[in-house]
Amino acid sequence: MQGFFNMVLRINLTQKSFDLKIVSDEVLRGRLGGKGLAAHLLLLHNPPGVDPLSPDNHLIFATGPVTGTAVWGSCRYGVFTKSPQTGFFSESYSGGAAAEHMAATGFDAVMIHGASEEPVWLEINEEAVHFHPAGDLWGLDTYETEDRVKEWINTNRPGNPQCASLVIGPAGENLCRFAVIENEYWRSAGRTGVGTVMGSKMIKAVAFWGNRKKELAHPGLLRDFAKSLAARGKEDKGAQAYKKMGTTMMVDVMNNAGSFPTRYWHKGTSEHKGSINAAALHEQCDVTPHACKKCFIACGRMAVVKQGRHLGMKIEGPEYETIYSFGGLCEVSSIEEIIYLNDLCDRLGIDTISAGNIAALAIEASRQGRIPLDIDYGQVDKIAELLKDMAYRRGLGEVMAEGIKAASAAWGMSDQAIHVKGLEPAGYDPRVLKGMGLAYGTSDRGACHLRSTFYKPELAGMVESDQIKGKAAIFVQWEDRLTFFDTLILCRFYRDLYQWDELAAMVKGVTGLDLTHEQMQAIARTVSDDARRFNLREGLTPADDKLPRRFTSEALPESGKIITEEQMDLMLAEYYRARGWDEQGRPPEATK
Repeated sequence: MQGFFNMVLRINLTQKSFDLKIVSDEVLRGRLGGKGLAAHLLLLHNPPGVDPLSPDNHLIFATGPVTGTAVWGSCRYGVFTKSPQTGFFSESYSGGAAAEHMAATGFDAVMIHGASEEPVWLEINEEAVHFHPAGDLWGLDTYETEDRVKEWINTNRPGNPQCASLVIGPAGENLCRFAVIENEYWRSAGRTGVGTVMGSKMIKAVAFWGNRKKELAHPGLLRDFAKSLAARGKEDKGAQAYKKMGTTMMVDVMNNAGSFPTRYWHKGTSEHKGSINAAALHEQCDVTPHACKKCFIACGRMAVVKQGRHLGMKIEGPEYETIYSFGGLCEVSSIEEIIYLNDLCDRLGIDTISAGNIAALAIEASRQGRIPLDIDYGQVDKIAELLKDMAYRRGLGEVMAEGIKAASAAWGMSDQAIHVKGLEPAGYDPRVLKGMGLAYGTSDRGACHLRSTFYKPELAGMVESDQIKGKAAIFVQWEDRLTFFDTLILCRFYRDLYQWDELAAMVKGVTGLDLTHEQMQAIARTVSDDARRFNLREGLTPADDKLPRRFTSEALPESGKIITEEQMDLMLAEYYRARGWDEQGRPPEATK
């Protein structure tokens, strides 16, 4: 089918072998690529109930049909598996330039199973898979690992091809359950522990390079579409705002809304917001907007610290979510110190959202006398040591590396731990933004803001934030469109520019499929149903869709706002009905 290679590369790490699997047009028409194809493959090939760290758990790298084309916001890849952090469906995405090199190998997805007895790094091109020993890379941080792999390709391959190098750090090697996969130093497939699965298979890095190109149905239509979209983007206020301030602008937005999680979710505003917001970043650092390939928004902040003990430190970031987790939850009051913690997480290869949440829980545990740890809010160097302990499983880091559910249970704090399905929320308090409560509860991968980005309509006043009845129907419409994004693998920050008509135009230009709004929505719902079926097979119950107790029992001190169990139950019941699921959240039987 045009826009695809109709090919999955299957790698057996145990046997050090590989083969090819043809993907039918029927499967691609019904689910497209990205999340749609990956969810289908996981249901087909993953043994039910498999241990996420078992060799039998499959790790899937996928691109979408728009990858490698002129479509803006298309340079992203996805990683899919069973999560070692939640035990449920795992999806994680990363930008930069890596996806272009992955697509150039000529595969719609790469599916890895088995495990190596010794550390390896994989080289994947259009002709073969090479299994390289990685004993000399094991133990290195992510930056040095990426440099060494790229240097090897540059030295040992004729023509010195450019490549993508996807790597893990010490956290992935030591099976910290929220380890990430990184590319280009600062780009991360950052949530649900995909780096942990890579580490369990003893893979230190995967390099992709090639020269394959997809056959496009209507190249001229696609070029015109991209040109028109670029012209619109120059006038779009949202795109302009991201280019000017990046996601750091959300620090002020969320504090003004009273929904900036602070002091481990006890408060909704930060007293030191002025020293960790966008203005502080641009004052304390030399900042340059930075974009992924095929992007005109340039939300990234390439920041270099101008003074103090971190003088000269360079990072792309920090993003809003990192600022909230360390600056809000852990109350670190300096943007330069947040950059330091961000850099440390990137080098170790751990998710900043999970790491900041667990560090803040440890601070609470220390204050309550539950663990023998001398630490308090805002103590940067002690927080940094905790991050290292998590990555290397040292001392208390041994239980913290097991994730929020295990750590809170060990400390007698399960009723205080903030997570859904074992994944900690992003920086949007659902006691203020009720739709985000529904988003956290129903997301396939746990408490996630990106599956629907429903904070956008609530903050913009498009939907009343306190509305309960009828909200689920509106939410499903947002979620369906962004699930369709994930079948193509498009950046979320194009959500305002890519409505259903724009999505139909790009699909027609790439694949030749002339889809209606209803047909695209049906594809999205098939994918959502597949992910739900996967989770139900792995033991999901309606209780796993509920919010942590603090959100339903402890009001925010600034506003007195809360989201009650009754409100959440009503939204969940309406959500199940809107999805066509039964009262237990079960989709109908899959059609053949």
